[in-house]
Amino acid sequence: MTRRAPHDPRAARTRARLREALLAECAERPLAEVGVAALVRRAGVGRATFYVHYDGLEALAVDACADVVREAVEALHSWQGRPDPVHAPPALAEFFASLSPHAGLYRELLTPGGGGPLGRVLHRDLRAYSLRERQRAGAADAALVASAVAATFAGVLADWLHGLLEGDAAQIADEVWQLLVALHASR
Repeated sequence: MTRRAPHDPRAARTRARLREALLAECAERPLAEVGVAALVRRAGVGRATFYVHYDGLEALAVDACADVVREAVEALHSWQGRPDPVHAPPALAEFFASLSPHAGLYRELLTPGGGGPLGRVLHRDLRAYSLRERQRAGAADAALVASAVAATFAGVLADWLHGLLEGDAAQIADEVWQLLVALHASR
């Protein structure tokens, strides 16, 4: 759990330094091998400061990876007009391609099937956005379809990151896009 002081620029800078330090540490070793002492040393903050902002390394890791959730939601909703039922918007393929630098950390936080701490955040945010959009359009079964869209995307993303699905970024983007378009069209 992250404790936030949203309007304090010093707190925002400290959290940014901690996120950057964690990503740098995780580029060298798995999250399970990262220690708070090495992390705070790299970030240039004290151990107590770390705990003022985060309950632990997993909370920091989820916060550090939260941008990937925002990028996923934006990529899925980047199309205008009628969606192409076969080819994903370019932003979705770009999103999948952008995951490589921190794929190991994403795999630790996003378990196969779309679970794990990052999966919960992804599902929550994507479901909320999809629900808003479907309700705004007056679509039937908005909550059901929003849940299905969020679960489908989180599951496919996680399984692809874990090597359970084959294909490059463009292929997996098109395949998950086709599933999502079908879900939206089914109701």
